[in-house]
Amino acid sequence: MVLQYISNLTIPLLLFYVLGYGLFCKVDIFDAFVEGAKDGFKVVAGVLPTLIGLMIAIGLLRASGLMEWIASLVAPWTELVDLPSDLLPLSLIKMISSSAATGLLLDIYKEFGTDSREGYMASLFMCCSETIFYTISVYFMATGDKEHKPVTGMRWTLVGALLATVAGMAASIWLTNQMLS
Repeated sequence: MVLQYISNLTIPLLLFYVLGYGLFCKVDIFDAFVEGAKDGFKVVAGVLPTLIGLMIAIGLLRASGLMEWIASLVAPWTELVDLPSDLLPLSLIKMISSSAATGLLLDIYKEFGTDSREGYMASLFMCCSETIFYTISVYFMATGDKEHKPVTGMRWTLVGALLATVAGMAASIWLTNQMLS
C-alpha cells in the first residue's frame, strides 16, 4: 500500500522538482524544453533507418520460419540445459526487437498457456533480457562518440549485454524449475 502511494507520487514530484530547480536557477524552462525536443527529433531522424531495417529483418525471419527451423536443429542441446526448444526463437528475437518478441510471447501463450512451464519461462525471459542489438545501435548512433574507438566500446558493451542475457536466461530456467517442482 505504501509502495503504491510512493509510486503514484514519483512522477508528479519529479516534475515539480525539475520546474522548481529551473525556476531557482533562473532558466527559461519552456525554451529549454523546446531545445530538448528539437534535439530528440534529430536523434529520432538519425536512428529511424536503423529501426526500419531491424523491423523488416525481424518480419522476414518470423515469416520465413527460419527461427523455428533453427530451434528444431538445436533442440537436443537446449533440452540438456532444460530450455524448451520452442523458447529459443523468443530468446534470440528478444535481443533484437522487443515488439517482435512480444508477438512470439503471445504465440507461446496461445500454444502452451500462460500457466505452463513454457509460459512461465517465456515471461521470465522477457523480464530479464534486453533488446541488446537495438539498444546498442541506438545508443552508439545517438552519442556519436568520436573520442573513443566506437568498435572497442561497442564490443565490450555487447559482451557485457550478452553475458547478462545468458545469466538472466539461466536464472529464468532455474526459477521456473524451482517454482514448478
